[in-house]
Amino acid sequence: MADRIPTGVPTRPGPRPRVDVPYPRLSPGLRNYFATEGGGATLLLAASAIALVWANVAGGSYEALWETPVNLTVGTWELHLTLHHWVNDFLMAVFFLVVGVEVNRELTVGELRTFRAASVPLFGAIGGLAVPIGMYLLLNPSGPDASGWGVPMSTDTAFVIGVLALVGPRCPDQLRIFLLTLAIFDDIGAITLLGIFYSDTLMVGALVAAGALTIVLCVMRWLGIWQIAPYLIVGAILWVVVLESGLHPTLAGVVVGLTVPTARRGNDDEVRLHLGFYGRAFIEELDPARSRLAVRAVQSAVPTSDRLLDALHPLSSYVIVPVFGLANAGIVLSGESIGAAVSSPVTLGVLVGLVLGKGIGVFAGAMIALVTRLGTLPGQVRYGHLAGGAFLCGIGFTIALFVSDLAFDDDALINEAKVGILVGSIVSGIIGAVIIRYFGDRLPLCSPNESTGPPPLPEGTWRPPV
Repeated sequence: MADRIPTGVPTRPGPRPRVDVPYPRLSPGLRNYFATEGGGATLLLAASAIALVWANVAGGSYEALWETPVNLTVGTWELHLTLHHWVNDFLMAVFFLVVGVEVNRELTVGELRTFRAASVPLFGAIGGLAVPIGMYLLLNPSGPDASGWGVPMSTDTAFVIGVLALVGPRCPDQLRIFLLTLAIFDDIGAITLLGIFYSDTLMVGALVAAGALTIVLCVMRWLGIWQIAPYLIVGAILWVVVLESGLHPTLAGVVVGLTVPTARRGNDDEVRLHLGFYGRAFIEELDPARSRLAVRAVQSAVPTSDRLLDALHPLSSYVIVPVFGLANAGIVLSGESIGAAVSSPVTLGVLVGLVLGKGIGVFAGAMIALVTRLGTLPGQVRYGHLAGGAFLCGIGFTIALFVSDLAFDDDALINEAKVGILVGSIVSGIIGAVIIRYFGDRLPLCSPNESTGPPPLPEGTWRPPV
């Protein structure tokens, strides 16, 4: 043939063959989640810095603002809380609602839908809860100091994602998913322990009512109610009931998040039929009622969990978490308080628990799952990435500050715990980032022989568009 290339004539190399990786790039939903968490971490850091300066320059006004009474009265029922308690009890319930929705979605249509995919972060979270608590209690075995065992047990998802954003391309996507999954399990364990051990005297009647409302939420999910409003209304009532029961009211947020439906209403043909009928009728008749029906058809095509997460996650990351930091990070750093913290077993227990307890506990727990082959960690995640991510879990800022106010009645002990939280979180972040950056790519793969990700979802299951 005339157009055949002669033998021996050098040719330009063709495109490199495409290599399929076990896990695809992050889905739009997870990409948005990580981007929002990273941006929220910046605001949280700024708000915490403002709180530190404010508390040390004009501490009287800082305390006066957050101790301002904000009462709610409905008929003969009254709720008396300070502004600080509204932030810690109500706004943080919304924060944990977002966490619960993310857990719910990952367990049903996400990375956690198989035990092998979930076991490595699950075991890591268990180790990351147990080892810091044990280390703290070794240093504070009795007395009022011992009640702070819950301070170093939790991980701050926003700050961890923020540090991973700074590390950049040296961090595999699957490590981000692993740490997010671990943080979800960690939050569930932490809030469960808070509800059991850091609650006031329990009221049996209110507990029964809370159980009944939880059943109502489950029935709503079973019936396929896809609108957001009914879940929020029942959730608001549940928050009040849980508050009255003596349990910590943030548990209400977790319950609502776990019961919101993750599947869309109807199948593809039903959605197309309704959208086509109402949309065409609106275009032809310009009828606002038809427009509303078309909008409802579109909304029903998106799972309730995704619509709720899209609405609340930016509010949680950009408003609630920074406000929480502003309300709780006001640590008085006078010479006297720093001197007391340096010699305080509470400060030392929190510091050791966050830096060593979380790092060792998370890494050891994950290794148990990997060595026993109960789970895998594919997607180019190496042992260096795993070790660095384990130490990043020692950034326990948000929840640690939250627990410190629940654990201690003495302001001096609270301040000592907060100093340990501040120093421990900074040290953990630096150690984790250094390990990932300089050792992440130099160690072997965690699951070198794993060539497949989680099994495909059942036909018709909704996934975010790519």
